[in-house]
Amino acid sequence: MKMLQTGLQEIETADELKKIISENEKVMVCCGRMGPMCIPVYEAMEELEEEREDVKFFSMAFDNPEAHIIRNAPETQGFMGLPFTMYYKNGKVVHATSSIQSMEQITAVLDNHLK
Repeated sequence: MKMLQTGLQEIETADELKKIISENEKVMVCCGRMGPMCIPVYEAMEELEEEREDVKFFSMAFDNPEAHIIRNAPETQGFMGLPFTMYYKNGKVVHATSSIQSMEQITAVLDNHLK
């Protein structure tokens, strides 16, 4: 059941996330809520999805118990603000961010970590 109201495909289970990152070379997952810090990130991702065909973009509801895979990841230790955004390349986390990110910040991460 989709919990977030975004135009992105939503990941519902930890197993689904594992499958997605194993089957796709470059993946960005935004784990958040429908709040003021998360919505701009979702919107940027929706726009980038059209431009960056080599990257797969997904959302995941932070309050979904299955999101433990992101909430408890070593890369998110110490994160305080939503959303938690994970960038995967070849099945491994290559970068993670916390809190609101601008289009420019997201683009910089994609350019630097998901070349």
